[in-house]
Amino acid sequence: MTLSLLPSAMSASRVLSAFAAFTALALPAAPAAAHFRLEAPASWIAQDDKGDPQKMAPCGGTMADGGTRTGVVTDLQGGSELRLAITETVFHPGHYRVALARRINLLPPDPVAVMKETERGPRSDHGVIDPSPQPPVLVDGLWQNQERRTGPLETTVTLPNIDCEGCVLQILQFMENHPGFREGGFSYHHCAIVNLKVDPAKPLASGW
Repeated sequence: MTLSLLPSAMSASRVLSAFAAFTALALPAAPAAAHFRLEAPASWIAQDDKGDPQKMAPCGGTMADGGTRTGVVTDLQGGSELRLAITETVFHPGHYRVALARRINLLPPDPVAVMKETERGPRSDHGVIDPSPQPPVLVDGLWQNQERRTGPLETTVTLPNIDCEGCVLQILQFMENHPGFREGGFSYHHCAIVNLKVDPAKPLASGW
């Protein structure tokens, strides 16, 4: 995987509603603190200039706005290097995680938040990062950052060599030093719908 700083056909409404109902009960409302736009691959829902709507797990939207589906599907070769590009539009310390699942309900839960007490009440100290991620997680602990930063970020991620029509690629940002919000806990979410086709010259990936 390489990392660099650069200049400038499915229905998920039931799953999204279930996640929204759970998080609405579990966490108090709080103002938004971080945002990012998914630049590549193409997002499954339309984004504004800040990347909204992106609060609700597992793939964005909010309880008020589930997002407008774009219908865009990206065709990819299994076992190839995926170009992943985002733009941080509002800074917050934390990290990113990338996952791939055959169906939206098979995406992993958001990272576990390790909490701390502060003068302003409980806040996330950090999110648990798996140093050896297993399917469905492709990369964990990506773009860790504590210093103020906005702008484009890009990397490549190795895709599993599998056949998968309508796979869901999730890019998640975990926020540190945050009280949490009812729609997304401590994370912001974007997804892309991708079709993977096996490369017969490479061994098949297992666990996906």
